[in-house]
Formats: sequence, C-alpha cells, structure tokens
Amino acid sequence: MPKIRVLIADDHPIVRQGIRKLLEGSGEITVIGEAKTGLEALQMIEKLQPDVVVLDMEMPELSGADVVKKVVEGKLSTRILGLSSYDDTGFISELLSFGASGYLLKDEAPDQIIEAVKGAARGEKGWVSRKVAARFADILQGENKSEVKLSTREIDVLRLVVDAKTNGEIAIALAISEKTVEKHLDALYRKLGVTSRVEAAVLAVRNNLT
Repeated sequence: MPKIRVLIADDHPIVRQGIRKLLEGSGEITVIGEAKTGLEALQMIEKLQPDVVVLDMEMPELSGADVVKKVVEGKLSTRILGLSSYDDTGFISELLSFGASGYLLKDEAPDQIIEAVKGAARGEKGWVSRKVAARFADILQGENKSEVKLSTREIDVLRLVVDAKTNGEIAIALAISEKTVEKHLDALYRKLGVTSRVEAAVLAVRNNLT
C-alpha cells in the first residue's frame, strides 16, 4: 500500500525535524519535503502535489490561512491539516470554513497527530481534538442544545467523534458496521442541528454531552 506523502510547513527547523520523525516513525507516512515559509509551502504544494500538508499558521511571507485559501481556490487535491500553537477561536473557525481538513495544537498526543494526517489523506474533514473544540466551543450561536436527548449509542458515537476517531475506528470500537456509524452520525447531526463533525464535537464539549 502506498505511503501517505506529506509536506511539512513550519518556520522552526527543530519543529519540522520533530514532526518528520514522528510521522515517518508510523511506517505509513513519508515526508517528501519541508517548507519554512508560507510562500515556499504553496510553491512546493503546486510542484510536489503531496497528499497532506501539515501546516503551521504563523508563517513568514504568506500566512497559513492564505495558503489554505490559495490551495482551495486553485482546486488542488492536497489536504491541509493545521498544526500550530495558535489557538484563537475565531481564526480556527475561519480556517476550517476555508476548507482545511482539521486543526490540532502542537501539544497533541503523537498518535492523535498521526491519525489526523491519515484521516486527512482519506479525505475526511473535521479533524479537531477535544482541546481545540474546547477552545472555540462558544463560536456557535443559537439556542442551547444541552436539552437534546441522545440515545446511549449516539452518545458513544459522539464521544468518539470528539476524540477525532474515524468512522472505521468508531465501528471497531463499538462493534458495529460503518453504515450503522453513518446512520448514528446522521441522527446526531439532525438532533444537534449541525452539519459537520467539527460542529458536533464543539457542541458536545460546550454542553458536556459526552
């Protein structure tokens, strides 16, 4: 099975080295390049067409958000996973709305970062951890969803969504089929009044639904 081709974009050499070691240590990912500025990252994305870019947000020459917008506008197939220490709530929400596959903080557990890269490579979106969800839980406006009645199984699924598990991983953890997971997710979205895993995770954290 081909390895996931990843570009690392961060202006700190030590950080790039650490992320490279972590990702390549998984055995399923190969790092095909490193960029130290946003402009260099964009140029390398266009040239190398990696499967996933692990992108810092505070980059010289071109910000991480600008890189995301240009990749999406250019209809490039590369998925972008934000990995940064920058945790401004409005910024994270905006970045995800631009089309980023997810956003993690640099102090995430190593296996969480690896799973997020693998999920992004599969085309999954909404890769936010509980830490990120907690930081911008208040961005969603509207009625309080704390009165929503969820079944025990729906709560089980929602808890795993908050932990950034894929549909396949949720299916294995709960000993159900992926089709059943999808049905539970559809029901959750409908009950919570949301349209994505990100929003579901945010509401779960904000209202202690799990």
